[in-house]
Amino acid sequence: MDFNNVEERMNKTLGVLTNNLAEIRAGRANPAILNKVQVDYYGTPTPINQVAGVSVPEARLIVIQPWDTNLLKEIERELIKADLGINPNNDGKVIRLSFPELNEERRKEIVKEVKKIGEDSKVAVRSVRRDGMDEAKAMQKNGEMSEDELKAAEDRIQKITDSKIAEIDKIVGDKEKEVMSI
Repeated sequence: MDFNNVEERMNKTLGVLTNNLAEIRAGRANPAILNKVQVDYYGTPTPINQVAGVSVPEARLIVIQPWDTNLLKEIERELIKADLGINPNNDGKVIRLSFPELNEERRKEIVKEVKKIGEDSKVAVRSVRRDGMDEAKAMQKNGEMSEDELKAAEDRIQKITDSKIAEIDKIVGDKEKEVMSI
């Protein structure tokens, strides 16, 4: 039984969770919200950070400075299409994204979204656990593993699952605190 495969798949789920939470706007400017925005760069969809300098000079401001000024309008159009909840401000040289203060109602909405993403991650981890358990049962049925080995394998898979779910709870809790404290 390959427990490394089970743990690796669960770790990938944690990585996806971390990336998804990084893209959630928590009140302060975070360039990660631009990760999914792509611009047409000579016919190729390209991430903004590969065609422009992205900086955060202040806590609530992202400045995007394209290396090719001809891309300003294209970047601005894609930012509007991405529906980030922020209107880009184009001054002819750079694009500024100003983040407004979050009110209490919006913070609670963001926390709900964070919890939903966390729950989705837990479901994914449990799915990996189920696959691992099914694999162990199939090995036992084929005579590759004894009844005791099956029980030990199931216990080990459950321990891995419990530790990953605890990690998810911690990551989600940290993001909730970040959102509510800003």
